[in-house]
Amino acid sequence: MTYRELIDVLVEAIEILGTAVIVVGGLIGGVRAAVGLVRGTDLVYTRLRRELGHAVLLGLEILVAADIILTVAVEPTLDSLLALGLLVLIRTFLSFSIETEIEGRPPWRAHRARSRTAEPTGSPV
Repeated sequence: MTYRELIDVLVEAIEILGTAVIVVGGLIGGVRAAVGLVRGTDLVYTRLRRELGHAVLLGLEILVAADIILTVAVEPTLDSLLALGLLVLIRTFLSFSIETEIEGRPPWRAHRARSRTAEPTGSPV
């Protein structure tokens, strides 16, 4: 087996893993939503969207890793690096959009939202 064949097999396995994460996460979210419907839980739709969103985010991260490995390890040409940059840019935009949709605020505001809800730990010095 040549180096290129080994990398191709590795990248294909990582891509399958990324796709499986999205599919399995969607199925788990669907089952949990169905259980929530049976139990009469009010937040079924919100929970399903959140769980599916998290599965898609994780799957996208894994797929980006596969693209990086393929581009850097096998085809480090200017064209392949530009294509990788475009893919990463698009997937990053998708990730930010999905996370904003799930959390209801941009990711860079998460710290501010957590600090507002935190309990004071003591008196100021």
